[in-house]
Amino acid sequence: MPLPIDNRKKPADVRVYVSTGAGVDITWADGHSSHYNFDYLRDACPCASCNEERRKKAEMEEKMGAVAGGGLPPSLPMFKPRPKARAAHAVGHYALQIDFTDGHSAGIYSFEYLREICPCDACRAEHRPAN
Repeated sequence: MPLPIDNRKKPADVRVYVSTGAGVDITWADGHSSHYNFDYLRDACPCASCNEERRKKAEMEEKMGAVAGGGLPPSLPMFKPRPKARAAHAVGHYALQIDFTDGHSAGIYSFEYLREICPCDACRAEHRPAN
């Protein structure tokens, strides 16, 4: 027997604004609306390479924190141009794939994942544990 579809994670309308650089707007079947900037999506890329990079960075920060007595020294921010989208593609009826100007295009953003990372306060409280 198939699992029932969770309307919170089912898009009713998806708009991707590649040419203007505005990002992605999704209206969900439950009536909620989400907006994602392209830089937010690039930072949250779900591909294996990006997940491994985030894991390694967290491990390094944890080690450095232990070595430095619990705190990392402040660092100067490096200039990094905001990523833009070159193109976006539907992946079946379940996801989006975005080609970014930094050459990265491996991430497939499922609608389930996009609802889980919705940047609004209500979704942040519902889908992500407090730190």
